[in-house]
Amino acid sequence: MTHALLIIDMHTFLVEGLWRGEDLARRLGALASRAREVGVPVLVPHQVGPPGDPFDPDLPGREVSPLVGIGPEDRIVPKRATDSFWETGLADHLRSLGTDTVVVTGAATDYCVDATVRSATSHGFAVELVSDGHAPMADGDPEAGIAPERIIAHHNSVLSQAIHPGGATRLVAADEALR
Repeated sequence: MTHALLIIDMHTFLVEGLWRGEDLARRLGALASRAREVGVPVLVPHQVGPPGDPFDPDLPGREVSPLVGIGPEDRIVPKRATDSFWETGLADHLRSLGTDTVVVTGAATDYCVDATVRSATSHGFAVELVSDGHAPMADGDPEAGIAPERIIAHHNSVLSQAIHPGGATRLVAADEALR
């Protein structure tokens, strides 16, 4: 298997609002370091929006959190949707690298991580979802009364059991990923 690591939407302002965001950012930074050590490319799908949008790249805090430790060799992939593959060229780039398995991490569990995992499998990639490598916002889903821990557990379960035409998703803990 040829892997690539995806670190989705770890903007500074989002890390501040994520459930255990700083711990997550540091965990992903350690995983990115491990990826570089073993020659696995690190790609960073990063939400951008037009002027005035919450993801306007000119607003403060819209850079990748320094806690993640993105290096100059890592590739930022600007995106405009929850699906990191939508109109970004990500699938073609991964194929050009010979990638058949994407390791998915980042924010937020119930938005961009979910959409990207589903899209990756539909694009024919195997997925290793880092079970402790993604998080929702700190308040979870208050309208539905769902705590952040339950959102993570639910998505880990559903995504690892979903049937997609191109690939399968398996769960892996951060300390076991890319070993």
